[in-house]
Amino acid sequence: MALDFTSILALSFVCAVGAMSPGPSLAVVLRNTISGGRLQGIMTGVGHGIGFGIYALIAVTGLSALLLAHDSLFLLLQWGGALVLLWLSYNMLTYIPSESVEVHEISGRKGFIEGFLISFLNPKILVFLVAIFSQFIDSEMSQTDRLVMAILAGIIDTTWYVLVAAVLAGTSLINVLRSNSVIIDRTIGLILSLLVLALVAKTFI
Repeated sequence: MALDFTSILALSFVCAVGAMSPGPSLAVVLRNTISGGRLQGIMTGVGHGIGFGIYALIAVTGLSALLLAHDSLFLLLQWGGALVLLWLSYNMLTYIPSESVEVHEISGRKGFIEGFLISFLNPKILVFLVAIFSQFIDSEMSQTDRLVMAILAGIIDTTWYVLVAAVLAGTSLINVLRSNSVIIDRTIGLILSLLVLALVAKTFI
Protein backbone atom coordinates (compact mmCIF):
# COMPACT_ATOMS: atom_id res chain seq x y z
CA MET A 1 0.00 0.00 0.00
CA ALA A 2 1.39 3.37 -1.02
CA LEU A 3 1.08 6.35 1.27
CA ASP A 4 -1.47 8.55 -0.51
CA PHE A 5 -2.73 12.03 0.36
CA THR A 6 -5.78 10.72 2.24
CA SER A 7 -3.59 8.48 4.40
CA ILE A 8 -1.23 11.37 5.13
CA LEU A 9 -4.15 13.54 6.24
CA ALA A 10 -5.58 10.80 8.44
CA LEU A 11 -2.19 10.06 9.99
CA SER A 12 -1.53 13.76 10.57
CA PHE A 13 -4.87 14.19 12.31
CA VAL A 14 -4.34 11.25 14.65
CA CYS A 15 -0.78 12.37 15.51
CA ALA A 16 -1.98 15.93 16.13
CA VAL A 17 -4.75 14.76 18.46
CA GLY A 18 -2.24 12.59 20.32
CA ALA A 19 0.18 15.50 20.71
CA MET A 20 -2.56 17.85 21.93
CA SER A 21 -3.82 15.51 24.64
CA PRO A 22 -2.95 16.81 28.15
CA GLY A 23 -0.15 14.98 29.93
CA PRO A 24 3.29 15.38 31.52
CA SER A 25 4.83 16.51 28.21
CA LEU A 26 2.49 19.49 27.87
CA ALA A 27 2.93 20.28 31.56
CA VAL A 28 6.72 20.42 31.22
CA VAL A 29 6.56 22.57 28.08
CA LEU A 30 4.21 25.02 29.80
CA ARG A 31 6.30 25.11 32.94
CA ASN A 32 9.56 25.72 31.08
CA THR A 33 7.96 28.49 29.03
CA ILE A 34 6.66 30.18 32.17
CA SER A 35 9.86 29.86 34.19
CA GLY A 36 12.47 30.07 31.43
CA GLY A 37 10.87 32.09 28.65
CA ARG A 38 10.24 31.42 24.96
CA LEU A 39 13.66 29.87 24.23
CA GLN A 40 13.44 27.28 26.99
CA GLY A 41 9.85 26.41 26.06
CA ILE A 42 10.66 26.04 22.36
CA MET A 43 13.74 23.94 23.02
CA THR A 44 11.66 21.70 25.30
CA GLY A 45 9.31 21.16 22.36
CA VAL A 46 12.21 20.43 20.00
CA GLY A 47 13.74 17.93 22.42
CA HIS A 48 10.38 16.22 22.89
CA GLY A 49 9.86 16.04 19.12
CA ILE A 50 13.24 14.37 18.59
CA GLY A 51 12.53 11.77 21.27
CA PHE A 52 9.11 11.17 19.73
CA GLY A 53 10.67 10.93 16.26
CA ILE A 54 13.12 8.25 17.42
CA TYR A 55 10.21 6.12 18.61
CA ALA A 56 8.43 6.77 15.32
CA LEU A 57 11.46 5.45 13.42
CA ILE A 58 11.59 2.39 15.69
CA ALA A 59 7.89 1.78 15.06
CA VAL A 60 8.03 1.96 11.25
CA THR A 61 11.22 -0.10 10.88
CA GLY A 62 9.79 -3.06 12.78
CA LEU A 63 12.24 -2.75 15.67
CA SER A 64 9.24 -2.10 17.90
CA ALA A 65 8.49 -5.83 18.01
CA LEU A 66 11.97 -6.47 19.40
CA LEU A 67 11.64 -3.78 22.07
CA LEU A 68 8.09 -4.65 23.11
CA ALA A 69 8.95 -8.35 23.31
CA HIS A 70 11.55 -7.71 26.02
CA ASP A 71 9.58 -6.85 29.13
CA SER A 72 12.73 -6.05 31.11
CA LEU A 73 13.86 -3.41 28.61
CA PHE A 74 10.38 -1.91 28.40
CA LEU A 75 10.18 -1.82 32.20
CA LEU A 76 13.64 -0.24 32.41
CA LEU A 77 12.50 2.60 30.14
CA GLN A 78 9.35 3.04 32.22
CA TRP A 79 11.33 3.26 35.43
CA GLY A 80 13.72 5.69 33.77
CA GLY A 81 10.73 7.83 32.84
CA ALA A 82 9.41 7.63 36.41
CA LEU A 83 12.77 8.85 37.73
CA VAL A 84 12.75 11.78 35.30
CA LEU A 85 9.22 12.70 36.38
CA LEU A 86 10.28 12.45 40.02
CA TRP A 87 13.31 14.64 39.36
CA LEU A 88 11.21 17.24 37.53
CA SER A 89 8.60 17.08 40.29
CA TYR A 90 11.23 17.72 42.97
CA ASN A 91 12.63 20.68 41.02
CA MET A 92 9.17 22.19 40.64
CA LEU A 93 8.17 21.66 44.26
CA THR A 94 11.38 23.32 45.46
CA TYR A 95 11.67 25.93 42.68
CA ILE A 96 12.28 29.53 43.72
CA PRO A 97 11.86 31.98 40.81
CA SER A 98 14.68 34.36 40.00
CA GLU A 99 14.21 37.99 39.11
CA SER A 100 17.19 37.84 36.75
CA VAL A 101 16.40 38.06 33.05
CA GLU A 102 19.77 36.43 32.35
CA VAL A 103 18.33 33.06 33.36
CA HIS A 104 15.89 33.15 30.47
CA GLU A 105 18.65 33.63 27.92
CA ILE A 106 20.77 30.57 28.74
CA SER A 107 18.18 27.89 29.49
CA GLY A 108 17.65 26.42 26.01
CA ARG A 109 19.90 23.44 26.70
CA LYS A 110 18.05 22.60 29.93
CA GLY A 111 14.72 22.77 28.11
CA PHE A 112 15.95 20.53 25.30
CA ILE A 113 17.25 17.86 27.69
CA GLU A 114 14.06 17.84 29.76
CA GLY A 115 11.88 17.67 26.64
CA PHE A 116 13.90 14.81 25.17
CA LEU A 117 13.95 12.79 28.39
CA ILE A 118 10.24 13.20 29.09
CA SER A 119 9.58 11.80 25.61
CA PHE A 120 12.29 9.17 25.14
CA LEU A 121 11.80 7.66 28.59
CA ASN A 122 8.11 7.14 27.93
CA PRO A 123 7.85 3.83 26.03
CA LYS A 124 4.05 4.20 25.98
CA ILE A 125 4.67 6.57 23.07
CA LEU A 126 6.02 3.59 21.13
CA VAL A 127 2.91 1.56 21.98
CA PHE A 128 0.77 4.46 20.73
CA LEU A 129 2.76 4.78 17.50
CA VAL A 130 2.71 1.04 16.80
CA ALA A 131 -1.08 1.06 17.21
CA ILE A 132 -1.46 4.05 14.90
CA PHE A 133 1.04 3.02 12.24
CA SER A 134 -0.42 -0.49 12.06
CA GLN A 135 -3.49 1.07 10.44
CA PHE A 136 -1.40 2.50 7.60
CA ILE A 137 1.47 0.04 7.07
CA ASP A 138 1.44 -3.23 5.19
CA SER A 139 4.21 -5.57 4.04
CA GLU A 140 4.33 -4.01 0.57
CA MET A 141 4.87 -0.42 1.72
CA SER A 142 8.23 1.00 0.66
CA GLN A 143 10.88 2.05 3.15
CA THR A 144 10.58 5.59 1.81
CA ASP A 145 6.90 5.76 2.71
CA ARG A 146 7.66 4.34 6.16
CA LEU A 147 10.34 6.97 6.67
CA VAL A 148 7.93 9.71 5.56
CA MET A 149 5.43 8.52 8.17
CA ALA A 150 8.02 8.62 10.94
CA ILE A 151 9.30 12.07 9.95
CA LEU A 152 5.74 13.39 9.66
CA ALA A 153 4.87 12.16 13.16
CA GLY A 154 8.01 13.78 14.59
CA ILE A 155 7.37 17.08 12.81
CA ILE A 156 3.76 17.26 14.01
CA ASP A 157 4.77 16.56 17.61
CA THR A 158 7.56 19.14 17.50
CA THR A 159 5.37 21.75 15.80
CA TRP A 160 2.60 21.47 18.39
CA TYR A 161 4.82 21.92 21.43
CA VAL A 162 6.95 24.63 19.81
CA LEU A 163 3.75 26.44 18.83
CA VAL A 164 2.41 26.22 22.39
CA ALA A 165 5.63 27.72 23.76
CA ALA A 166 5.95 30.42 21.06
CA VAL A 167 2.32 31.56 21.24
CA LEU A 168 2.16 31.51 25.04
CA ALA A 169 5.41 33.45 25.39
CA GLY A 170 4.09 36.12 23.02
CA THR A 171 0.99 36.99 25.04
CA SER A 172 0.29 39.01 28.18
CA LEU A 173 -0.91 35.77 29.75
CA ILE A 174 2.70 34.68 30.24
CA ASN A 175 3.25 37.60 32.62
CA VAL A 176 0.20 36.61 34.64
CA LEU A 177 1.34 33.01 34.78
CA ARG A 178 4.90 34.04 35.64
CA SER A 179 3.65 36.17 38.53
CA ASN A 180 2.01 33.00 39.86
CA SER A 181 4.87 30.72 38.86
CA VAL A 182 5.39 29.35 42.36
CA ILE A 183 1.77 28.17 42.61
CA ILE A 184 1.89 26.74 39.07
CA ASP A 185 5.19 24.95 39.75
CA ARG A 186 3.88 23.44 42.98
CA THR A 187 0.70 22.29 41.22
CA ILE A 188 2.50 20.72 38.24
CA GLY A 189 5.08 19.19 40.57
CA LEU A 190 2.32 17.60 42.63
CA ILE A 191 0.62 16.23 39.50
CA LEU A 192 3.89 14.70 38.28
CA SER A 193 4.44 13.13 41.72
CA LEU A 194 0.98 11.57 41.55
CA LEU A 195 1.79 10.20 38.08
CA VAL A 196 4.93 8.58 39.46
CA LEU A 197 2.97 7.04 42.34
CA ALA A 198 0.39 5.72 39.87
CA LEU A 199 3.13 4.15 37.73
CA VAL A 200 4.77 2.53 40.75
CA ALA A 201 1.42 1.21 42.01
CA LYS A 202 0.57 -0.17 38.57
CA THR A 203 3.92 -1.94 38.35
CA PHE A 204 3.46 -3.81 41.61
CA ILE A 205 -0.24 -4.63 41.24
